[in-house]
Amino acid sequence: MATLGWEVLRAIPRRPFQGRECIQQAWFFASVTILPTALVAIPFGAVIAMQLGSLTQQIGAQSFTGAASALAILQQASPLITALLVAGAGGSAMCADIGARTIREEIDALQVLGVSPIQRLIVPRVLGAVLVALLLNGMVSVVGVLGGYFFNVILQGGTPGAYLASFNALAQLPDLWISEFKALLYGFVAGVVAAYRGLNPAAGPKGVGDAVNQAVVITFLLLFLINLVLTGIYLQLVPPKGL
Repeated sequence: MATLGWEVLRAIPRRPFQGRECIQQAWFFASVTILPTALVAIPFGAVIAMQLGSLTQQIGAQSFTGAASALAILQQASPLITALLVAGAGGSAMCADIGARTIREEIDALQVLGVSPIQRLIVPRVLGAVLVALLLNGMVSVVGVLGGYFFNVILQGGTPGAYLASFNALAQLPDLWISEFKALLYGFVAGVVAAYRGLNPAAGPKGVGDAVNQAVVITFLLLFLINLVLTGIYLQLVPPKGL
């Protein structure tokens, strides 16, 4: 899997670049993930806002609800929601497509013709997954923060000014950069894992189905592991913003 990821990175600058295929794959990923991502982001942001709002009321720190919920959504929830849906919806379809091509021996036919299947098929799909993950991460961040604001201010009686002021006081630009970097890396990992399992299925249609299931499970495990590592490094390197 790591070798395939390295081969994909090496093939990206090579010519001819499959620009049209990349746009088509990005549109496909977006079409199957935009609506589910938005529908997941709203209740996720609401749950975080209500839980943190209840906790801050208990300890007398209601003024920090906005910063706590927004930072939790921006740094952790948004990239993970994006990656899970990109892997679960788009990655599974990508794995099934490549797996079907593999068992029909289309991949072997490309190699016989001297066409690199990685450059022709895998690179556009992986780049499409990365692009959509970056864009969806921004959308989830906005939707999640707005949902958290609505539920905290409207349902829990919070103060709009305190919500926005605490967010402005504690949030910083590196929080957005680490969120986007996570989304980029998660999209790349989801695309590579789906491609790897699609290129190596067991024989027959059942093998393709098993490969799709394995791709989703492996991606989820890798994403949570990568998130743990990146979060630990970020918290060590970037000092928190003071009041």
